Amino acid sequence: MKLAIFLFVASIFATTPAWAKTIRPADAGKHAGQTATVEGVVSEVHHIAATREIFIALGGRYPDTVFRAAILGDDTAKFPHADALKGKTVAVSGEISLYEGRAEIVVHEPGQVTVK
Repeated sequence: MKLAIFLFVASIFATTPAWAKTIRPADAGKHAGQTATVEGVVSEVHHIAATREIFIALGGRYPDTVFRAAILGDDTAKFPHADALKGKTVAVSGEISLYEGRAEIVVHEPGQVTVK
């Protein structure tokens, strides 16, 4: 029994990502290809219904945003209250990539976006 509990707890820690560093939205582009947490104030939450996408902008409104969290396709259903994030300080964790010259993290799970 103790072994089963130990293995369960160990599996939780093994599957929980360790976000190595916290960075500002303006600096996110310098960290493309790295796993990190980007923290800042949400400037805008934009929905594109036709393609089922939600973009959470930090560091300015589109087209001037320096960083965004991209929620795509079926994952958008996991974020029914995304609009409530506007104006709040959030931390977005995951792998930073560049899309059309802007830094972004593609978000798959609600736990990747936390309100500070």
